[in-house]
Amino acid sequence: VQLQASGGGLVQAGNSLTLSCGASGRPFSTYAMGWFRQAPGKEREFVAAINRSGINTYYTDSVKGRFTISRDNSKNTVYLEMNSLKPEDTAVYYCAAREGVAGTEAAKYRYWGQGTQVTVSS
Repeated sequence: VQLQASGGGLVQAGNSLTLSCGASGRPFSTYAMGWFRQAPGKEREFVAAINRSGINTYYTDSVKGRFTISRDNSKNTVYLEMNSLKPEDTAVYYCAAREGVAGTEAAKYRYWGQGTQVTVSS
């Protein structure tokens, strides 16, 4: 499966941004999807994940209550709605896909998009 992330940009703290990740190739509903991010000088970290049906979602603690992951299997797209953005959310955001159940470990995601930059100014 090929993944294409979009929607990044420069926003002020407290504002919102929604990322999208479109998929092509094998049926999208086959994959659990995740969002990860990597800030300069830091390791890639888990942000959110969603299972194949979209019923179950998972978040890292620092984004709970602010970010929402969702998917539209009819559009082969997964979204990450980000509200109340903070400067520490600044990073390159990556979408990823894996067979099986959703999870938090980057190493278990087989397919990755190219990343989209999110910059939050204070």
